Amino acid sequence: MVKRRVVVAMSGGVDSSFTAYLLLERGYEVIGTTMKVWNKLDRESSSHCCGLDHIEDARRVAQQLGIKFYAIDVVKEFEKLVINYFCQEYYQGRTPNPCVMCNKKVKFGILWSKFKGFGTDYIATGHYAKVEYSAGEKRYLLKRGRSLKKEQSYFLFSLSQDQLASALFPLGDYTKEEVYREVRRLGLPVCGTRESQEVCFIPGGNYGVFIQARSPKAIQPGVIVNTRGEVLGKHNGIPFFTVGQRKGIKICAGKPLYIVAINLDENRVIVGSENDLYQSELTAIGVNWIAFEGIDTPRKVIAKIRYNHEGSEAMVYPHFEGKVRVAFFKPQRAIAPGQAIVFYESDVVLGGGWIEKVGRSEG
Repeated sequence: MVKRRVVVAMSGGVDSSFTAYLLLERGYEVIGTTMKVWNKLDRESSSHCCGLDHIEDARRVAQQLGIKFYAIDVVKEFEKLVINYFCQEYYQGRTPNPCVMCNKKVKFGILWSKFKGFGTDYIATGHYAKVEYSAGEKRYLLKRGRSLKKEQSYFLFSLSQDQLASALFPLGDYTKEEVYREVRRLGLPVCGTRESQEVCFIPGGNYGVFIQARSPKAIQPGVIVNTRGEVLGKHNGIPFFTVGQRKGIKICAGKPLYIVAINLDENRVIVGSENDLYQSELTAIGVNWIAFEGIDTPRKVIAKIRYNHEGSEAMVYPHFEGKVRVAFFKPQRAIAPGQAIVFYESDVVLGGGWIEKVGRSEG
């Protein structure tokens, strides 16, 4: 019997290492790979999944498992498809989600294309999610992972049917604690168990400094105004701010102020009270439907407006030019243009898109 061949995207960390082990145990021919996405990293950044040190971490795990391993240079592609996108979104006053873009364009795009032409049947990652084929719908379905704390289907909503057909997510039925326990039992030489909430290519999480260093002329100072348009102070550039932010405003108002909106055309940052952060509607673009081809009538969903959002009941309405309008049953806090919105029905990911505008749109 010919073994099915799978390439595993490895970082040298707990999740991807256990993913490779599980697939070996299930009888696959496993190949390990790590993407090189950055040429020069300082010591601090080497602790992240795109650090050069992690290539060697992953290689050590592969050696212990007895599998082939390849480091793949995708520096130029990552720069173009992820980093440039990330910076451009902030230049435009939006809040990007580089992990979604990396999964769609780089891991399940560029990386997979480098292996599938050599008799490789699947690509696997350490995401806590599930993919299943529905014979009734004749479609691949993306589902929530079992781990409530680590569930990661949100980051995979943009994958196409072809990409899902080639994807394996072995950790979908595991919790993070179970994976930690198994990795310790196996004695795999993983690079650590500390979780990072930072963007992998920005050590320290200082987005503004990173973006400014790449294109200083794209960042111009402007004014900070309240919701009535009254000038309260000055800002040093729109990319230093995002909706919902409280720190870094540097205005004494006698009460907490939050970024409630960004006006790119007038180069204004708008602040208000926490109550001003709550909105009931938004328009989303670039919607990718997974569970079906699309919608032509309103549909009730659970919508997540960011990864750590619990999700809230909403109605999704077909809109003009392929957009959708989303109306929440209860107002939601800090809806940020540029972020991903993902629609669920029970544990099934119906689809998702990108938040274009907050508030009701005409048309």
